[in-house]
Order: sequence, then structure tokens, then C-alpha cells
Amino acid sequence: MSKLKEYFYTDWEAMTASDWVGMILTVVVFLLMVALYFYVLRPKNREKLEKQRFIPMDED
Repeated sequence: MSKLKEYFYTDWEAMTASDWVGMILTVVVFLLMVALYFYVLRPKNREKLEKQRFIPMDED
């Protein structure tokens, strides 16, 4: 177990501004992707999304 804990150890104080920006951006994008995933696959939204199914192929 200590090997696993040692593997995931993070030295928070040694992180630079770039490290913090990258970590925060990664977490935010992950959360947005999860939210979008649940929004698109929710049965309640099916009819609303199906109406927009052929928008890329419609001609103006």
C-alpha cells in the first residue's frame, strides 16, 4: 500500500503557476465533459436534440 501512496504523492508547494493552470484546466474540462455526457444521454432531452439532428446538412 505504501508503494501506491508513494506513487500518487504530490508536492503541492513545488508546483509552478503553469502546473496549477494545467491541473485546473484539466479538472474543469473533465467536469464539463461529464456534464455534457449526462446532458446528451438523458432521455428527457432526446426529443429536443433529435430536432437538431440534421442541422449540419440543411441548406439555408
